[in-house]
Amino acid sequence: MKYAYLIPLSAALLVANGSAQGQGRIFRCGNTYTNDAAEAKTKSCKLVEGGYITVVEGTRVQGGTGNGSVKLAAAAPSSAGTRIDSADQKARDSDARQILEAELKKAETRQGELAKEYNNGEPDKQGAEGRNYQKYLDRVAELKASLARNENDIAGIKRELGRVPASK
Repeated sequence: MKYAYLIPLSAALLVANGSAQGQGRIFRCGNTYTNDAAEAKTKSCKLVEGGYITVVEGTRVQGGTGNGSVKLAAAAPSSAGTRIDSADQKARDSDARQILEAELKKAETRQGELAKEYNNGEPDKQGAEGRNYQKYLDRVAELKASLARNENDIAGIKRELGRVPASK
């Protein structure tokens, strides 16, 4: 009876030992793996040390020039070595300024609406808030947080406008 629990333990050790030797040596050849030593030698593959390796084949992208093919747009010139024409840069700056000014106007309009609804910390009660005071307090806190968040947005947009050169 002393050795009754040793039999399952020894069986588990034999299974673990057999499965550890089942995979053999694995070689990495670039982005592929192989367990064929002759192939690994001809391709100058490196032996992979450590745990098990599982490779899952992905789907292949179908190349084609049919109607469903996607065409890539030409990449914009990078700042790594090419210069952007000064007229193009002025146009970009002008567009950026217009976008930022529109965003600022929208944020300031939203700020006015929020301030009006907040009513200096005493907004009008709505619906069930007359019976449930906690809902009212939650809405007041949410309005206050929205005002602060919108104020931060306005300050950020103004900082960005300060960085963009003025259009002439």
